[in-house]
Amino acid sequence: MYLSTEKKQEIFKKFGGDAKNTGSTEGQIALFTHRINHLTEHLKNNRKDFGTQKALLDLVGKRKSLLTYYKNKDIVKFRELIKELGIRK
Repeated sequence: MYLSTEKKQEIFKKFGGDAKNTGSTEGQIALFTHRINHLTEHLKNNRKDFGTQKALLDLVGKRKSLLTYYKNKDIVKFRELIKELGIRK
């Protein structure tokens, strides 16, 4: 699989504060961003993979709703997070 347990723990440790804090909003947004980037690269090579295209759209929607929640919760940390992840919002 493209995303090992160690890589997930690294993402959650960097953005969530702790490797076991998988419920943090920042960690989930970072994980979704990593998965979105991976699926985008896959779709560049496999244009007709419509299942992956659907999964990508679902992930983007989930990330968008989490970003909206996080923006309403703490705007300063939200701006830092999107700058660090390189998200346009």
